[in-house]
Amino acid sequence: MARITPCLENGKIARFRSDDAGPVGHGSTEFIVIRGREGVTDTDFAYYLTRWEEVRGYAVSQMTGTSGRQRVPTSALSHLEVPVPPLPEQRAIANILGTLDDKIELNRRMCQTLEGIARAIFQSWFVDFGPVQAKAAGAKRFRGMPQTVFDTLPAAFTDSPLGPIPTGWTVRPIGEVVDVVGGGTPSTEEPAYWEGGTHAFCTPKDMAGLTAPVLLKTERCLTDAGVARVSSGQLPPGTVLLSSRAPIGYLAIAEIPVSVNQGIIAMRCPREIPNLYVLLWAQANMDRIEANANGSTFQEISKRNFRSIPMLVPDRRCLAAFGGAVEAMYRRIVAAQKQNRSLAAIRDALLPKLVSGEIRIKDAERIVGRCA
Repeated sequence: MARITPCLENGKIARFRSDDAGPVGHGSTEFIVIRGREGVTDTDFAYYLTRWEEVRGYAVSQMTGTSGRQRVPTSALSHLEVPVPPLPEQRAIANILGTLDDKIELNRRMCQTLEGIARAIFQSWFVDFGPVQAKAAGAKRFRGMPQTVFDTLPAAFTDSPLGPIPTGWTVRPIGEVVDVVGGGTPSTEEPAYWEGGTHAFCTPKDMAGLTAPVLLKTERCLTDAGVARVSSGQLPPGTVLLSSRAPIGYLAIAEIPVSVNQGIIAMRCPREIPNLYVLLWAQANMDRIEANANGSTFQEISKRNFRSIPMLVPDRRCLAAFGGAVEAMYRRIVAAQKQNRSLAAIRDALLPKLVSGEIRIKDAERIVGRCA
């Protein structure tokens, strides 16, 4: 369990597992290492105890040290009392919660695979120019590309600021292709901007923990008055978000209307430019984006510098075909992320109820069985 801020507050907790007895896990001094005690506690049960808000909240309350580098002393946990059911019940609780975690992990891996496929298509079509290369070599078709689109592709290349590109395609500053906007943070000392707010407000912190480039929720929300204080207002679903500092490079597509702070560059995409193309373009060109950043304390890319970065703009039919090829994958990713949010909420709600005995093991098994 991470013991340093902000990792502890963010729930940076993990299990070390090995399929054989050989490898040994090591942690730095910024971890508290927790194991089950033979005959008393099961290690997997101990893991879920550390995930419990009661335990994590207590640990946070025990932090010491200067602001920004606070740590919880390992000894502080020795004063925390927790319910300890009999070992068979501990194992049953860990198994129930582990079933939910297994489903979450399965979804995560599926999303990772789908993202990889989408990146591979982008790389093939718009970086390696595989379909155009194939046509130039005399091929009559290209696997994965609709025949009607392949038939319209050029069979030659033209020089550009980015090097040779398919004839007829163009290179333009990204600021001319999509609407690039920033945001800001309304005064946190003004309750009218925050209390009772229902409008999502995104910061790089909200993007840091994403396991897929999908923004479904934010930690804080604004009121109508708060949104009015953000220059870009509420951005529509489908907006591509890029963290522009601390650090540069978090990426996501907003699935909800959202306002952003000054640490995010938002890209509203016109209908003819799929937002998934823009997202994958940013991933593929992150080195170029970072090269346009500056700053002494930390690197930051300004909207002005970002807008000038050259972007390849393919033929509209090719872009539409790409959108069609990856959109279904992205919708599956979104569905999996929504399911994972629900599964995690059920897991976190069951944990204290199971530990306290408020819910019986068999009742929890039925709940989990319906979820899995």
